[in-house]
Amino acid sequence: MATWNSRGLRGSTLEELINRTNEKYRENGLALIQKIPTPITPMKIDKESRHITLAYFDQKSTVDYIGSVQGIPVCFDAKECAVDTFSLQNIHAHQVAFMRDFEKQKGVAFFLLYYTHRDMLYYLTFRRLLEFWNRAQEGGRKSFRLEELDMTYRLPKKSGVFVPYLEMLQKDLLERDEEV
Repeated sequence: MATWNSRGLRGSTLEELINRTNEKYRENGLALIQKIPTPITPMKIDKESRHITLAYFDQKSTVDYIGSVQGIPVCFDAKECAVDTFSLQNIHAHQVAFMRDFEKQKGVAFFLLYYTHRDMLYYLTFRRLLEFWNRAQEGGRKSFRLEELDMTYRLPKKSGVFVPYLEMLQKDLLERDEEV
């Protein structure tokens, strides 16, 4: 199996690698996470290939992934960024509202960011995202810079797991416990 460390994410999408990671976590009994498909209504279907050639989105999607890690409900979204500044336009108000409600139900919400130009994966806690979000809502920056992030949430490069987010989830949970 190729590792993220040796080949980077070149040639594969972040979503594909997260899916493979989630399969490995499921096989090892660590987590059960599902990709949430974006609901669409097909408008045109090629009769020969039976492929959808035109469709529209039924509703706003909430998050990319949802499931359970060792009994803890989790939801997260994956985003790619080609520069050191991440625009909050990439995150929608309905996503923030869903994640806020999810956390009120004792779940854990977060973002997995992939900085493509650095070949770096990052776990962004929902509470940190809210700080940036609220700053923007109050008239401040509509983005955040890489240097504003806590680099202890940078995902480690490990062989066998493409997007090893469970360690950062554990760190997130421990910090929540310390805040209480």
